[in-house]
Amino acid sequence: MKISTKGRYGLRAMLDLAKHDIDGEAVSVQSISQRQNISESYLEQLVRMLRTAGLIKSVRGAGGGYKLAKSPDRISVGDVLRACEGDIEVVSCTSAGEEENSCNQAERCVARIVWETVNNAIEDAVDSLSLQRLLDESKDIDSEQLLDTTKCVN
Repeated sequence: MKISTKGRYGLRAMLDLAKHDIDGEAVSVQSISQRQNISESYLEQLVRMLRTAGLIKSVRGAGGGYKLAKSPDRISVGDVLRACEGDIEVVSCTSAGEEENSCNQAERCVARIVWETVNNAIEDAVDSLSLQRLLDESKDIDSEQLLDTTKCVN
């Protein structure tokens, strides 16, 4: 499984929103675009996906933009990846006839155990990470870099 730029940039945008959604004020696409170095047009596409998934909401008018629809501790990385990427399975053949890409041999396939285990592990991992946890981790990273900038390599 490879996460595309939609998933990676979508997660960066959500983290940016979580970090800059201070006192309930909306965050503009332009400001996210500048901070995250993501084109505004591409970011608008991602915002549509995230809004459709119910992860963000729009605020109209002066000072408008976007806000998280829920607190960062209630939004998982898995939520964001599913909104931007769709299905996050390594292989879809484990669905046994539930999808058009399913395998007609899924019921008899021993390798299916491997794919189900891998799919479950990935889902468990991304669903266990909240935006809040990532924000907390980023504060630790930021403070470490401020303490010792000699280790920073660009």
